[in-house]
Amino acid sequence: MTAALDELAILPATNQAYHILYQDEALLVVDKPTKLLTVPGRHPANRDCLISRVQCEFPGAQVVHRLDYDTSGIVLLPLTKKALSALSKQFQARSISKLYQARVAGQLSAAVGEINLPIAPDAERRPLYKICQLTGKPSLTHYRVLEYRAGDDSTLVELEPVTGRSHQLRLHLAAIGHPILGDSLYASPAQAAMAPRLLLHAQQIRLQHPNTAKELTLTATIDF
Repeated sequence: MTAALDELAILPATNQAYHILYQDEALLVVDKPTKLLTVPGRHPANRDCLISRVQCEFPGAQVVHRLDYDTSGIVLLPLTKKALSALSKQFQARSISKLYQARVAGQLSAAVGEINLPIAPDAERRPLYKICQLTGKPSLTHYRVLEYRAGDDSTLVELEPVTGRSHQLRLHLAAIGHPILGDSLYASPAQAAMAPRLLLHAQQIRLQHPNTAKELTLTATIDF
């Protein structure tokens, strides 16, 4: 058991609090800080996470999707079984639209574009993922350039993941030669050191309210 635990990373939880963006009887929407797991990790030291903190105040809150430990931004937390079921169906149907912002290394050649590269687990470097034409699952990301900053040769981009693979945005941007700044997994050491955190933020989400079916759009801005 000890040997198995030694293989699991300890991810210290930030002291920064989550912020409530929306709340009603069926749905809670929060802005998750960076360096906080969405759900408990496998290592006992990784029990502190977003859902455990939220459930101290909202015992009925449940998880329907996740953000990486390093990624900040919007997380939907259904408060009832009905809401959980309704939102799960929307995620499965890919009818929930999500927009992210990231600051990446270099200047992209096109103002808008897409990255269509299949993603698979990297068996030799777990828990990382890789681009693999043979075993990867189809993965599609749309991007739009927002601003190029010559001072540090970086670009602010808006990202729309059509699919929802693990590490999709981080891996797709690295694969086209523009890794996200602060990314300790897929960027070079120099690019990882250019920011104190992963500069990736889930900024906007659009969905149908699980009870009323009315369109709901929520935004959590950030300054990269």
